[in-house]
Amino acid sequence: MAAHHLLLLLAALLPAAATADPDAVQDYCVPDAGGRGRPLELALLPSYPCRSPGNLTAADFAFAGVRAAGNFSADTGFAGVSVTPAQFPALHTLGVSFARADLSAAGGVNPPHYHPRATETALVLAGRVYAGFVDSGGRIFAKVLEKGEVMVFPRAMVHFQMNVGDEPATVYGTFNSENPGIVRIPATVFGSGISAGVLERAFGLSPAELRRLEKRFGPPKTKLSEMDD
Repeated sequence: MAAHHLLLLLAALLPAAATADPDAVQDYCVPDAGGRGRPLELALLPSYPCRSPGNLTAADFAFAGVRAAGNFSADTGFAGVSVTPAQFPALHTLGVSFARADLSAAGGVNPPHYHPRATETALVLAGRVYAGFVDSGGRIFAKVLEKGEVMVFPRAMVHFQMNVGDEPATVYGTFNSENPGIVRIPATVFGSGISAGVLERAFGLSPAELRRLEKRFGPPKTKLSEMDD
């Protein structure tokens, strides 16, 4: 009976352990890609050796890449700068990453999306932002956030942000994963090459309406489906 209980306990714990970022076994590990000017590849990080602590300085643990906004989208008024260990090597093995999001005034929006591998906390640095998420039961949790307020978006929950103020807004997001991933709902649905028949039936769209949406969100980069051939 004790062995049976142990197996049940292991079955409950192993999935959680398998899906979390690995725990660090040392203070830090700034990866060495074979040259300070050589960019890191996120997928290859575990194979890079750690740089010697004796060769590190405070500058290796500081990052200035989010001081300014990224490039704004003309369609949404959104600009994002994501920072993972590929951009900031000192994050490697620490299990965190972050992002800066800027929303232009008068309705700039970060469209519905989710992060499959991370929970996010979003801090409003400037402006007024209507933000929220939808849980797996279809319930929405949304409110207007003022400067200095924080909202949490649980892992894999669809969430969004929109500027409802008169000035540009800035949001700083942090993630409990080095590689949180992002799935953008509009582009994933209408820009990935899902069969036209599926989308027309699922959303009640006419062929013309569907073509308009597919044109806006771009043609698929790759096509693995043979439904529309």
